[in-house]
Amino acid sequence: MEIEIRTLDNQAAGIATLDDAVFGIAPRGDVMARVVHWQLAKRRAGTHAVKGMGEVSGTTRKPYKQKGTGRARQGSLRAPQFRTGGVVHGPVVRDHGYDLPKKVRRLGLISALSKKCAEGKLVVLDGAGAGGKTSDLAGKFKTLGWRSALILDREVDPGFLRASRNLPGIDVLPSVGANVYDILRHDVLAITAAGVAALIERLTREIAR
Repeated sequence: MEIEIRTLDNQAAGIATLDDAVFGIAPRGDVMARVVHWQLAKRRAGTHAVKGMGEVSGTTRKPYKQKGTGRARQGSLRAPQFRTGGVVHGPVVRDHGYDLPKKVRRLGLISALSKKCAEGKLVVLDGAGAGGKTSDLAGKFKTLGWRSALILDREVDPGFLRASRNLPGIDVLPSVGANVYDILRHDVLAITAAGVAALIERLTREIAR
């Protein structure tokens, strides 16, 4: 598969060849959903917690005698039915992450790349270096019509990253950090020619294993 290479000034800069095994498969929506759920579960802090009956402060003394008061029997003021009591089955500090097979993660990434390519929202750039000023870069993105874009490069240029950091809807990642969630939540996927080569090398090597 061949695609035209564009510059940030929206000029043609040649032709790039995309591997059909990476950019041309039928996207699997179910696999992409699994990978996104896995990613979001991993990033959860899991620091939410409440105190149970054995953790709240308070007396351990029985509030009143068992019989003869006409009231419901009670064993502790730290029980959940009291205002200062503990919480029943409340959240505890834990890790929400879980394992997902590497083949599933790989297929999810390839599906996301192929989805953007099939929708015509994949752009191959000749490069993403020498960012300059944020205002200049914002003007270029406006000319390209990009309001939500993820830009991938083999190695992110520090100047370009600094210039794009304050632009809403624009994110820059190295190709090794390409992931399903960020690809799908942006409208445009822009990859430099070097980034395309790095992605194809990485994914075809993993497929061959």
